Amino acid sequence: MQNLKCNFSGIYLLEDFLDGTVLDFTGLEETRCYCSRQSADVIRAALAPYGPGGLHWIDSGDYHYVSLFIQEMIDEPYSLVLFDHHPDDQAGAFGQELLSCGSWVSEVHRLKNWRQSAYNVYISIDKDVLSKEFALTDWDQGDMTLDELFASIRDISLNHRIIGVDICGEPSVLDGTCSEDVSINSKTNRLIQEFLLNLPGFELHTNKL
Repeated sequence: MQNLKCNFSGIYLLEDFLDGTVLDFTGLEETRCYCSRQSADVIRAALAPYGPGGLHWIDSGDYHYVSLFIQEMIDEPYSLVLFDHHPDDQAGAFGQELLSCGSWVSEVHRLKNWRQSAYNVYISIDKDVLSKEFALTDWDQGDMTLDELFASIRDISLNHRIIGVDICGEPSVLDGTCSEDVSINSKTNRLIQEFLLNLPGFELHTNKL
């Protein structure tokens, strides 16, 4: 089961959950909230050997646009299911020159294999959809519980093939974080990971498509 961590802020060095392959982007400039074309190319090249399957952890919501780069590797029709307290489908403030954490969904809609309704499903989770009981993030948050999140994903899995999942919504080390933030998010990450690892059928479909 692929478990890939994209480490931009350094948060994954503090959080305690199952080991995975770490891609270190801490020294890469022009990535926080907005991503330049040059940095996007570096991130895409680092992700390419791993493909879209399995779990991708992509740091705080500031880097949620990495989900686009993962979905670009999907080579068959699929739908995106997004759990997020924000739509992330706004027009980019700087046109297409800079991809942002708030515009990446609109770019997904331009991908050749994206569909409104498909059997294959890619799931993207921003933990800011959860209440503060389950996650402490850098953005304003919703009030979903973990049980509600898991029930929704379980329902999707009954009629669809889940081909990959990414998770963001960590507190940012760059803004300062405390042990409580780290503890709550680590616990939730472990529970999300355990749930997905035991989701019937998901592990069967985690190899590169």
